[in-house]
Amino acid sequence: MRLLAVEDEPALASLLHAALGRAGFAVDLADGVRPAASSLAAATYEAMILDLGLADGDGMSLLRALRKRGDPIPVLILTARDAPEDRVAGLDAGADDYVIKPFHMNELVSRVRALLRRPNAALGVRLEFSNLSLDTPSRAVEVDGSAVPLSLRETSLLEMLLRRAGRVVPREALEQGLYNFDTPTTPNAVEVLVHRLRKRLTDAGAKLAIHTVRGVGYLLAAE
Repeated sequence: MRLLAVEDEPALASLLHAALGRAGFAVDLADGVRPAASSLAAATYEAMILDLGLADGDGMSLLRALRKRGDPIPVLILTARDAPEDRVAGLDAGADDYVIKPFHMNELVSRVRALLRRPNAALGVRLEFSNLSLDTPSRAVEVDGSAVPLSLRETSLLEMLLRRAGRVVPREALEQGLYNFDTPTTPNAVEVLVHRLRKRLTDAGAKLAIHTVRGVGYLLAAE
């Protein structure tokens, strides 16, 4: 699941990238309004974390532009502006949450997950299919109640397939959701990851299969 973090303080941006990455998200960083707009035009994101006081402008202008054109992407404002009128202005402009710096990183990650669990958003708390379950907050995968050890990226791939079980997921959609702009990948990176996930699920006794739809993508189906 891919996020965009718009933050122009390098140290904080690095911390956000690391913490959200450990939580299983693919994260792109943008250090200003213009780079953020370019990233939003080039990729699809499940949510955005947005600083307001950016070097090339006010993040509020980006938020207003998104809402004006009807973009529903969940937006969490992350800012040092702590006056009540600032919080009201941010929420009225279309932000879904407002976090004031300094903050606890674990709380921020939890707030991002909470945004993605809202109705019509990207996350459900627990996904189940056949004899397999995935708890999205903890990233725990079980088959018949027994834990299945997966890497973060394998878990993210499984989650994307579970959310579209019974439907073909295009390879390009998986690639975009799994890898950010800075992640070095090979042309067959998705294929290799699917192969590893298949083996782990088969070894664990999962009663499901990941079918390759040649030239299109992958389909998760019960056996």
